[in-house]
Amino acid sequence: MTPLQPGDALLIVDMQNDFVANGALAVPGGQEVIPVLRQYLGLFAEHGLPVIATRDWHPPDHCSFHTQGGPWPPHCVAHTPGAQFPEDLRLPLSTVVISKGTDPVREAYSGFQGTPLHDRLRTAHIVRLFIGGLATDYCVLETVRDARTLGYEVCLLVDAIRPVNVLPDDGRRAEEAMVQAGAIPLCLERLAA
Repeated sequence: MTPLQPGDALLIVDMQNDFVANGALAVPGGQEVIPVLRQYLGLFAEHGLPVIATRDWHPPDHCSFHTQGGPWPPHCVAHTPGAQFPEDLRLPLSTVVISKGTDPVREAYSGFQGTPLHDRLRTAHIVRLFIGGLATDYCVLETVRDARTLGYEVCLLVDAIRPVNVLPDDGRRAEEAMVQAGAIPLCLERLAA
């Protein structure tokens, strides 16, 4: 594992109030990820490396909502408190925020789907992404898959993700799928060493 270097970026997936404790679609253990991500944020700041944060930014009638026949309760509706990043995450002011799921008739689990993320990364000459956030078995999984398809090296921050686990093994299976796609599992101790 090569140490942090130019061309690296931290990509935080959907760390939003609705996905953590007491949120509309709270991920079990989602809150536990925040202090770990803060440590990663500190490391990337020390190295002067960029941070990108994706967010669900849904219209009130988004197709993924129960009210529209979708699988999820309404969550992360644009401009609502549930769509905001938790204050204790303490994202730096320089964070590039990528909004996804903005089209009412399209689901978008991946941070690359229907967003300028790939273009922003290419413009910044990013080649390796360190990815953590929520949830392992949905938005993290699809973002990692797309990143690998687009040719990025991916380090999966296994201590900074948590699954929904609609089915009991969904999170484990998602991690295996990401590793099979070429993501390198990594935890803070290894990166900070």
